[in-house]
Amino acid sequence: TSVTKTTMTLIKCISLTALLSGAGTAIADSTDNVSSRLQVHVPQSLFRPEGYDHREALFGVPPYGGAIAQSVYYADSDLCDPTVDTRKGYPIRSKDSTGKMEPWPSPFILMVDRGGCSFVQKVRNAQKAGAAGAIIADNTCLCSDKDCVSANGQAVCQPAEPIMADDGSGGDISIPSFLMFKVDADQVKAELKSNQMVQIEMQWALPSPDDRVEYDLWTTPSDPVSKDFQKNFKAVAQALGSHAYFTPHMYIYDGIKSNCQGFDGENMCFNLCTNNGRYCATDPDNDLDHGISGADVVKESLRRICIWKHYGETDGVGSEWWDYVAQFLERCDNPDFFANDDCAKDCYKHAKIKADVIERCMKDSGGLEKDTPNTFLDLEMQAQVSRGVVILPTAFVNTIALRGGLTTATVFTGICNGYLDGTEPKICTECQGCPDFDGCISSGKCHGGKGGGGVSKNAFMGSILLLSCAFGAVAFWHYRKTREEMREQVRGILAEYMPLEGDDGHVGSPMDFARRGGTEGLMS
Repeated sequence: TSVTKTTMTLIKCISLTALLSGAGTAIADSTDNVSSRLQVHVPQSLFRPEGYDHREALFGVPPYGGAIAQSVYYADSDLCDPTVDTRKGYPIRSKDSTGKMEPWPSPFILMVDRGGCSFVQKVRNAQKAGAAGAIIADNTCLCSDKDCVSANGQAVCQPAEPIMADDGSGGDISIPSFLMFKVDADQVKAELKSNQMVQIEMQWALPSPDDRVEYDLWTTPSDPVSKDFQKNFKAVAQALGSHAYFTPHMYIYDGIKSNCQGFDGENMCFNLCTNNGRYCATDPDNDLDHGISGADVVKESLRRICIWKHYGETDGVGSEWWDYVAQFLERCDNPDFFANDDCAKDCYKHAKIKADVIERCMKDSGGLEKDTPNTFLDLEMQAQVSRGVVILPTAFVNTIALRGGLTTATVFTGICNGYLDGTEPKICTECQGCPDFDGCISSGKCHGGKGGGGVSKNAFMGSILLLSCAFGAVAFWHYRKTREEMREQVRGILAEYMPLEGDDGHVGSPMDFARRGGTEGLMS
């Protein structure tokens, strides 16, 4: 019995490894949907009308709809050491009073060599050095570029440029970065090493903008990173209304390609897969014998697909879908209730979803038993390959993957930047950049002003009015005081030099005239 248990555990571990390695291959072979543009403006000899081939990092926060066009400095380093010497590199700068070369003047784009450490580490160090963006210069030729291979005498070449994936620690990176092909990067470095200035533009765009934005979310029911987003985004989806169309996607591993289905149709990956090894998911708690299994994740994925088909696909908002996910995360997101059907039914009830409709959808699509294909799960696997999903979770806006942390504000900003100019809904113009973002979404109006510390229009006009009243009061007081002083001077002059005679022959005091307020003429 002990030997049998050990053998089964070993088989499970081997199967899990096969699944993960197969998934890794699928990710490496996926397409890189480049939404960006890389161009050299200075010197003119390096300008290309079509721009330069490159790879965009899957981390950092690009300014979608904008561009960064700055002078480039070559660090002459792989930038793996967190202590960056900003006084090195090219072009050569003048020396300061200490006799050292001046640091790279901000703002600038920093070019660094590939190799030695991860892309994330290089870009993080470039960010710490003050760079507005980073260009990684590849150090290996493409095998298809025979001229590059021949010119560099490289015995090793690469069949394709690597994907600049996040190593899991890139959440703190805010600057964008590109990987520039070796044959092109060498030309830029040659210019910089000859002490010539180079200006590069990094540009991002959301394709085919119109008056409606399509956005997707790729995740899994067990993904911990997207949970807060899924809890909080319902209000934004409702506020955008018909101006945006949402589609949730569940990431499913192809068990057949991952060798989880044997030649006789047997499930070789056990509780990681359903349908005899056709559809699989990784084990969330890394315990193959206890807790949530991969098959449980696949089942919950199919359930959410069906909920969207019946309660969200028509309007692209899916309020019930958001409600169900929020209820599930609150009630069932733990090893004891994740696979509990009664817990799922309780979530149906609170989200006002008809349980029989969803259960019938899951069954009619092909179910999760036996060696039979499931139509909805097959469509999800096809979509993830064509879309080029390489990291989870990922949000797409107009087919372009958003970089940076998956937060409500980040996705909202990406959606608002995806509209054709002048067609964005009022909620975008009102709430984008509002410090009280949640309050603005719920009320449709930004209270407290935009721009992080700015003032609202009403507050500004009120301040202007208050200042105007204050200056008016001071001016009036000054006028009254000056008038009284002038009258006192006039009275003094009259009292000293101009004794007057009244109509009755009485010689009166000039002060009598002054006291009467000057209502009588000085000359009778």
